[in-house]
Amino acid sequence: MLPFDIVEYQHRLRETKKWMEKEGIEVLLVTDPANMNYLSGYDAWSFYVHQMLVIIIDESQPLWIGRLQDAKGAKSTTWIYDENVIAYPDYYVHSDIYHPMDFIAEIITQIGLGNRHIGVEKDCYYFTAKAYDRLQKGLPNATFKDGDLIVNRVRMIKSDQEIEYMRRAAAIADQAMYKGVETIRAGNRECDTAANIYYNIVSGTDQYGGDYPSIVPLLPSGENTGIPHLTWSEKTFKDGESVIVELAGCYKRYHVPLARTVSIGTPSNELQQLAPIVTEGINEVLAVVKPGITCNDIEHVWRKTIQKHGIEKESRLGYSVGLNYPPDWGEHTASIRKGDQTVLQPNMAFHLIPGLWFDNYGIEISETFRVTDDGCETFTTYPRELIVQSPFNINSHDGKIS
Repeated sequence: MLPFDIVEYQHRLRETKKWMEKEGIEVLLVTDPANMNYLSGYDAWSFYVHQMLVIIIDESQPLWIGRLQDAKGAKSTTWIYDENVIAYPDYYVHSDIYHPMDFIAEIITQIGLGNRHIGVEKDCYYFTAKAYDRLQKGLPNATFKDGDLIVNRVRMIKSDQEIEYMRRAAAIADQAMYKGVETIRAGNRECDTAANIYYNIVSGTDQYGGDYPSIVPLLPSGENTGIPHLTWSEKTFKDGESVIVELAGCYKRYHVPLARTVSIGTPSNELQQLAPIVTEGINEVLAVVKPGITCNDIEHVWRKTIQKHGIEKESRLGYSVGLNYPPDWGEHTASIRKGDQTVLQPNMAFHLIPGLWFDNYGIEISETFRVTDDGCETFTTYPRELIVQSPFNINSHDGKIS
């Protein structure tokens, strides 16, 4: 069963074609799995091989082209006609002789598109330099154009159904954070806390089962909290350490990220000073968010807040978020940072993550919010503060987390 009505998919396709027309693109080759999902519903862990959705500006149906063994999945998870699912045989997979783009170029030529203006997602993780070379070789009469971020821009403004899926993802994120933080005690291993978080992300709530997130739980502890994007190890937590937890609930591929910082026992002086500064900054930012202001405006409010305390932040403050696949839950469009003039509109969604990292410590307290008609609302309900945990709470006989 499709997660959205066919009417919504058709609306997305029309909006994409408007962008194609602006860019002078007649055929768009969509290789980002999130964009493929957004336009067709296709959902499978098949993005490790070459696949694409072909959007033709004067055709009502896209084409799905991919591996033969994945064709049945395309027929069962998309709204497009079965005859528009075209598969290449397995000898094209990971071959040093054959390449799927040779097959795709041949199909595009056969259906009369070989001399048209063709857009490709040039900065997509899943579209390689070799893929581009083989397409250009196989389509010598085509005019290639950069079609990067066309679908991503359409994705920025969510439908009400998409927002509902993000609310469900938020409930999952809240539960995973509560359950994960419970296990952050002196003597427990980082990997066991990560496993607990993962279990609750996938298990979901009583009402909604979860999906796999595009990024694994991030879990640096101790001096490693000054290093963003570390995951976990087998080392044990210690009394007096801090731990950063960054995770996301995921439902129908829609993400709501959430980050918090945990102190095991009494927080350090640095954290006690930083935590109220960060929460003040978040509150100030959320108070000004509304349609019509820009990402630059939001960042300016944050920068003024922390400058009062002599702090500067080099990295961006946040980014547009929603539907995605590994390795990222961000949409790669708008960033909350100086100079980004993206104008906020209702039902845009952002991960606001004012992380601060220093030589041997750091802090993260984040919120994911959506822009409403007259302001904004956050998705999660987890307390917006530094979390202080009692150091010890081992309840089982074998020393495992209970």
